[in-house]
This record gives sequence, structure tokens and C-alpha cells, in this order.
Amino acid sequence: MQQVAASGEKKLYRAAIYAPPRQGLLWYYFIIERAGRTYYYGNNPRNLGGVGQIYDYEPTSYQVTVYKEDSATPHWFKDAVMYQIFVDRFCNGHEEGKILNPKQHCVIYPRWDAVPQYGKDPVTGKTVCFDIFGGNLLGVLKKLPYLKELGISVIYLNPIFEASSSHKYDTGDYKRIDQMFGNNQLFKELCAKAREMGISIILDGVFSHTGSDSVYFNREGNYPSLGAYQSKDSPYYSWYRFIEHPHKYDCWWGIDTLPNVNELDPSYQEFIITGDSSVIKYWMKMGAKGWRLDVVDELPDEFVKKIRVVMKQEDPESVLIGEVWEDASNKVSYGTMREYLLGEELDSVMNYPFRSIWLDFMTGRRNAHETHLRLMSLYENYPLQHFYSTMNLIGSHDVVRALTILSGAPAEETLSKEEQARIRLSEEQKRIGTARLKLLSLIQMTFPGVPCIYYGDEAGMHGYKDPLNRATYPWGKENRELLDWYKKVIGYRNRYDVLKTGRWLPIYVQGQVYGYLRIIDQGKDVFNRPKKDNIAFVVINAHPEREANLSVNLGRWCSGSLLDLLQEGREYPVQDGFLHLSLGPLEGKLLMDGGAK
Repeated sequence: MQQVAASGEKKLYRAAIYAPPRQGLLWYYFIIERAGRTYYYGNNPRNLGGVGQIYDYEPTSYQVTVYKEDSATPHWFKDAVMYQIFVDRFCNGHEEGKILNPKQHCVIYPRWDAVPQYGKDPVTGKTVCFDIFGGNLLGVLKKLPYLKELGISVIYLNPIFEASSSHKYDTGDYKRIDQMFGNNQLFKELCAKAREMGISIILDGVFSHTGSDSVYFNREGNYPSLGAYQSKDSPYYSWYRFIEHPHKYDCWWGIDTLPNVNELDPSYQEFIITGDSSVIKYWMKMGAKGWRLDVVDELPDEFVKKIRVVMKQEDPESVLIGEVWEDASNKVSYGTMREYLLGEELDSVMNYPFRSIWLDFMTGRRNAHETHLRLMSLYENYPLQHFYSTMNLIGSHDVVRALTILSGAPAEETLSKEEQARIRLSEEQKRIGTARLKLLSLIQMTFPGVPCIYYGDEAGMHGYKDPLNRATYPWGKENRELLDWYKKVIGYRNRYDVLKTGRWLPIYVQGQVYGYLRIIDQGKDVFNRPKKDNIAFVVINAHPEREANLSVNLGRWCSGSLLDLLQEGREYPVQDGFLHLSLGPLEGKLLMDGGAK
């Protein structure tokens, strides 16, 4: 390193390095030799990047993500708003409530608003029957106008292929829509109608395992095929990892109804990815715009890369999303550093870190400074293309409903499943939860990345983990205050490019108040696309009781007045470079410069 400046005892050193030609992660720290001693400066103990720490031993390294030079993610997706649908619980398209082709070992509820539950064997704890409510693809088709009015442009469907369960993660036939949901032709019609309305459909790809009750394994003997369980002569035998055929085999998390597959088996790859009528190609030709890969950390990199290549050949603008729960840039699974964001695999990941960061902030578990450090860690580690295409969720089928957490309901682990089902929120809890969810959705719609709404969050649904987070959408009983709010903030997201691909600049980080700018200037967004100049300032007071009085230095970016989009007719002047405003408890602002007029 070369000294380039000095001021008193402070000296500034600089060095330049060249990234290697092959994508990967670089790790570095600093070695300082002074007065005969050697010191080390490296990452902080929380591994968040930014301000580090001096050590007298080799420290934790800083990370640099080196990705392919031409790495890109579809721009249309960065501009989108997503909506996740668990089909059985969203809408029954048959007005009389008819249940299509119910499965054996299933319980059908007489009421749409019943509390979901699984039938468990009291001795083994295994699920012996599933609960069915009757939602189907016809229901999704009929609710497209609702989704369009809400402002949705992408629908992510939980699994819809034939399976014996209600959740459909135990695939029985990859080439067939489950008859409870409809048929292949109805799916094609849904995609076509959605496309006419500017809405794309993304499917859930469950490729790390199949169901034991499937064409391919056929343990239960419900299919006419010769399954791998039945015979070593089965064309599907090489797909599975048998320890002792047929009864002992590798399965997902030890669940014997979910036998794991060998994703590197050539015939399996041909069936799923590369064949002329592979699963990937078949459903994309039927109208799917992309895939979300279930448990992508259990899929080999080679498998994921092949899926991407085939998808992009079918449709260069298609989107590949991975289920990742951690920082996806440095995810390690089964002893291997994954390559999700290096340019040859995923376009997007489910941004569970986004969810945990903001839930902790909104509930007071972490202050603005700690929130900022965690956000900046993702910002530093993710390639820009991916930071702006992450699937920014605050709810999903695998986690407690956001409103339950934000309302201050008892922690899940302190209650039995029966107690969780009986929890009723007080009016005060509902008030606080609703106020917090409105602020969190404001952040979601104004932050870099693709906001994704879990069905019913916009209507005020609550519930602990599966199955209580998979209750039915409350048609006709929505929380109108929340629903109207969601329509408003999604509308702003869709209207203003600056909220999609403008620069992101954190600018106010104090106590329980967090504020950031979104900026488009000189007629270009962060991807050098021509866009209208605009500046937005988003600020949140997450404290439930205290008012916050702010003076924010905005002189470098704007002058004149900022319009308050959430309070029509209200303007805030920027005087001598400073914006002065007060925020009540659990209040947020979305302020826009004159370009909003």
C-alpha cells in the first residue's frame, strides 16, 4: 500500500488490486507493522463489513464478491410487484364451493374460514391426513382483476403439480396440474389471461425430492408405472439413493414420504431440464415466466446452472429465483461455497434477511444503527443487479405472519399448537400491529428489490407457522384500512421509477428512526437506463410512543419543497439545505421532489 496523504499523525494509504478473471469471492484484511509490532485490521466480530476492528491475531476477513462482467438480471422484474399464492387457501372459483377431485386421507372443511390443522398420528407424530379448503386455479383466474387493481405484476404460485398433500411439495407427476386445482389447459388459460393484464406467472420447482406417492417412486402403488420403490428395473431407479432397496432410502429431512433424488443422474436431468419436452421447457411453453427453486441449497450448482441455461434459451427474460434464508452471496451448504449470485445461476433470491432486519427494527429488537449495518452488509456483498432484484418478502408460507409478530403476540415457542390456534389479538395489539405493518409495507415498496406480498397480508391475516400461516383469504372480511393502504403504496411504487431503480442512499440513522433517499439524476437510473430525474425521501419512526423531531441535511440533493405523498396537499420546505419535520409514534413519510407533480 502506498501513502497518498497525511494529516498530523493520520496517514492515508491506498492500493489497487485486480479481480481474478474467474468469478468467486475474494477475502482480505490489513496487516499493520508499527514500532516492531504487527497488528491486524479486519472485519468486525459480527461479520457485517464496514467499520472493523484491530486484532493481534489473524482476523475475520472482509468480502469482495467478484461476479461475471456481463452478469445481468431482467429489468422488467426489478420493476415488478409480486404476490405469493398458496392455491388451496386463496379462492375457490366455483361459486357453490365445489371441491374438485378430493384426495384420499384428506379432511374437507365445511367452512371456508375454519382454522387449518393437520391430522397427526398421536404415537409417531407423522401427518396421516391433510386439510383441504378447495382453492383452485379457477379462483386465481377469477381474482386476476383484484390483483391487477392491487398493483400486482407477478404471481408466484406455491406448487400446483399433482401430489397427495395439500401443500404439494411431494410431487406425484411433474407434467400434470393437480386435479384439485384444475388441469393443464386451465393453467395455460390462466397464464394467457394474466399476460393480457400485464401479470407474469412464476412456478414453484421442487426438484430435490419427489413424493413417495408418485409416478417415479410409487411406494403406495397408486400409479400404473413401475416405480423405483417397486423394482430396480424401473426407469426411475437411478434417480434415487437406496441404502437397502426398497425400504431404506435417502429422504428429505428424514421424512419417508419425500425421497431425495440424485440431481446429477443424466436421465433425471434430461427429464427435468434438457430433454425436448423437459419439465422446465414444458411449463414455460405453457406460459410460465420463471421458476422459484425450492431448497436450492440442496441442488448442486451444476444442476442450477443447467436450469438457467435452458430457461434463458426458452425466454431470455425469464426469471430464476432461489429459496435462500441467509446472505446468498456467501452461503455455504454441505461444505461448499455456493455460486448463486456470480452470474451463472440465480436472478433473484428470497430475501429472508430483509424480512428479519426490518421486523427486528419495527418491534424494537434492534435500533436504526444496527439495522443500517445489517442492510449495508447485504448492499456491499450483493452485485448491484441482484440487490435490485431480490425478492423482498415480509411473509411466506414458511414463517409466522408479519401481523402476528408486529402485534406483539406471544412468542411461538411459548405456546402449543392448540394455544396458537386460539390466540386472539386485543384491539390495542391490532392497532399497533396495523400501524407497524403499514410502515413496513411502505419500506417494502420503496426499497431496492422486488416487493413480494404473501397472500392476505394486505387484508390483515395473522397466524403462527404452518399450518396457521396458511389460512384462507378472508374475502369480504378484509381489513379495509390495510387493503386501501397497500393499494396506495403499491400505486406509488408502480408510478415512480425512482422507487424501483433509483440510487439508494441511507441518510438518517438515529434511535428508532431510519431514513433513506432514492435518487435518479442526470436522466439515468442505477443501470444507466434513461429515466426521469426524481428524488424521494423515506423516513420511519418505529418507536410506538415517542415523537421524533428531525433536521435532515438534504442540501446536496434538493432545494425548494418536498411533497408529502401520504398526506395530500402537505409540503415540506428545504431551508438552508435542511429539512425539518416531526414524526409521531409509528409514523412514516414518503416525500417527493417537484418531479412528482
